[in-house]
Amino acid sequence: MPFASHLVEWLPEYALPEEELNVNHGNMYVKLRQAAIRVYTSARYEQRGEAGEIAIHAICREFFETLPISPRVFYKTTSNDVIKAFDMVHARFPRSGGVELWLGESKLYTDTGSAITDAIASVSEHIKKGFLESQKLFLGPQIAKATPHYDELMELFQPQTSLDKFLSSAVFVVGILSDSGAAKVAKRIDDVYLAALKGELAAMSKKIDASGLPKKIRIALLYVPLSTKAELVAAFDSKLKGLQ
Repeated sequence: MPFASHLVEWLPEYALPEEELNVNHGNMYVKLRQAAIRVYTSARYEQRGEAGEIAIHAICREFFETLPISPRVFYKTTSNDVIKAFDMVHARFPRSGGVELWLGESKLYTDTGSAITDAIASVSEHIKKGFLESQKLFLGPQIAKATPHYDELMELFQPQTSLDKFLSSAVFVVGILSDSGAAKVAKRIDDVYLAALKGELAAMSKKIDASGLPKKIRIALLYVPLSTKAELVAAFDSKLKGLQ
């Protein structure tokens, strides 16, 4: 599956800290193997969501020019841990000035309706005072001092910085990867396929609007339509285990 191969290309940046990203032709395979082991080594891959996390990481990097500042795999004590935290922590530096925190929530599901419902619930939990305060204290020390705009970023993570200021700088990325009726039957990318995808995306956007979240926070909805989730996770797991 080409998409799974593309995800594997992003493994080093997703899984390795900045100081370990000195990749060259002589150590490329070693770095890929190190990253693959850090993602997970479990034989029970069907319900794991790392492929979705890597997907929103790659999309934000390629299309929105964000910068990872606190890789999620750092939170793990073993590579098979399931972590309750943001699925992605990036920064973006608009040309107009200032910094934005891009905080991701990824859902890799078979059913799109369940994916968006659970994503809304997760984001709602993530913007509660207790969760945000603990995340500020935990994530701040993970940011490397060589990160661009380091002082400006660290100000957002200081205990005395108000949650209102933290939230005003944040963009919550909701990444949905799910089985798509449009993708399942499409033979080519044409107007019929694109119209069907727009309908699926509009239905998700409507649910987010109904939740009331857009009145409280900025949300970026990313949708990756899949012919089947099962095919993606199996292909990703095969390539991951091949590197390990």
